[in-house]
Amino acid sequence: MKITVLGSGGWGTALALLLLENGNDVTLWSYHQAESDTLRTTHENPLLKGVVIPEEMKFTCDLAAVKGCGLVVMATPSFAVRSTAAQVKDLLDPGTIVVSVSKGIEKDSSLRLSQVIQAEIGDKCPVVVLSGPSHAEEVGRHIPTGVVAAADDPKIAEQVQDLFMNQRFRVYTSDDKIGTEICAALKNIIALCAGCCDGMGCGDNTKALLMTRGLAEMARLGVALGGKKETFTGLAGVGDLIVTCCSMHSRNRRCGILIGQGKPVQEAVKEIGAVVEGYYAAANARTLAQKVGVEMPIAQAAYEVLYEGRDVHGVVADLMTRSKRSEHDESWER
Repeated sequence: MKITVLGSGGWGTALALLLLENGNDVTLWSYHQAESDTLRTTHENPLLKGVVIPEEMKFTCDLAAVKGCGLVVMATPSFAVRSTAAQVKDLLDPGTIVVSVSKGIEKDSSLRLSQVIQAEIGDKCPVVVLSGPSHAEEVGRHIPTGVVAAADDPKIAEQVQDLFMNQRFRVYTSDDKIGTEICAALKNIIALCAGCCDGMGCGDNTKALLMTRGLAEMARLGVALGGKKETFTGLAGVGDLIVTCCSMHSRNRRCGILIGQGKPVQEAVKEIGAVVEGYYAAANARTLAQKVGVEMPIAQAAYEVLYEGRDVHGVVADLMTRSKRSEHDESWER
């Protein structure tokens, strides 16, 4: 199949390599000509050091590459999803499957990214969400990985499953795009917080507490928006949360470590040298939670640290001294 991957960051490149390995005709699109030239001449992405890009891979900066494709993968940063979708709208063939692999919530609209894509391209093409515990660095090195392909139409999800799946990349299907995308966006916030705990010198107990209660917050918001509770206990939810909170591959965790060590937020974000999606997601999730009336104390604490300059030690103390409640009998609104 002819496939174009839009976005030549680490994740876009890793997925392009996977699809190429599976026998497809793959073109990797870059926003910057210099980036495309580097990939073409060095056959290596600096974000995936040591991973060789085969000669068969095609490179371009021309969005017309999506013409005639059976599948287009949207792997741009979250803030560029709408503009990219708008530019390819008239270039896409009707029926081309568009796979969204970016993670986040749009700032001004509070829309999930598949909704953003659909808003731009209309009903011309089906949009599928691919997400799960999948560091690009490991996928690029052929380390066994499992993800979820979520679509409104089970047959479309199965087509994506067939295109991506091989002996080292396992794909499960789902019909819960809402839950899958909320997991993808919010786990980055919790990973930032996990990094803060590490930077502050907290232990395993603290991280386990944070991850578990963070997952409860993710599920509360996801269910309120129409997602399925079981999605949050699967690969897209707890699976992605574990890998993002515990690995040094995670930009969000590394940024949180710097903040926990006392580095100013903007300096920490800049030092990471790549997009820290959790930083943007914290503001967007707060807005979305307020719209639907869901309480998210950890996400709120993250917002206060990232945008209001609160000290991380102070927000930890506030979270630990919140009013008493039952773990399992609480309502989804609390």
